[in-house]
Amino acid sequence: METIARRGLMLVLSSPSGAGKTTIARRLVEEDEAIAPSVSHTTREKRRGEVDGKDYHFVDKDTFGRMRDQAAFLEWAVVFDNYYGTTRAPVEQALQVGRDVLFDVDWQGATALRESAKDDVVSVFVLPPSAGALEERLKTRAQDSDEVVLRRMRGASNEIQHWDAYDYVVVNFDVDQSVAAVHAILAAERLKGARLTGLDGFVQGLLKQL
Repeated sequence: METIARRGLMLVLSSPSGAGKTTIARRLVEEDEAIAPSVSHTTREKRRGEVDGKDYHFVDKDTFGRMRDQAAFLEWAVVFDNYYGTTRAPVEQALQVGRDVLFDVDWQGATALRESAKDDVVSVFVLPPSAGALEERLKTRAQDSDEVVLRRMRGASNEIQHWDAYDYVVVNFDVDQSVAAVHAILAAERLKGARLTGLDGFVQGLLKQL
């Protein structure tokens, strides 16, 4: 299919822990070859099944600190005593060639991305259908202790209070519907004239044919 050259976008997904943003993000990457996940650096321990370099780049705090001091990160934040950061160079390279980059970050990361690359960011906040559903999801995940689940539930209130800073909001009643909603957001945002770097030349060529 013929396309018009465009600059890629940064799709930012945020939600309280357990609301489903990671599941939605994984589905988007599986179903849309034009978008690739941003692989963050983090100082937290690997969870069962996670792969270094695929899910995260797992580093110690000294390494993270050196990278931060060298301005290697597009954004970085502290979440539950762990550091998370997105390296700048691979993101910019992807955008320049028309690739979209997906970010699974909290509200702090989203804020930092908007401040550093406002025109490239499309932000979506994912809400749980209820507090009970959120708690059940965290418990069912069975990767965190009861103490950590309680801590994450308390943190959910702070995260949710920032919903109105986002471009779009999706309430995750159903994962399939939520994934479809984000696909629709992507489709619309990719057609914005400001992102179509080849549009001016295409229109000028079209006018010459008339």
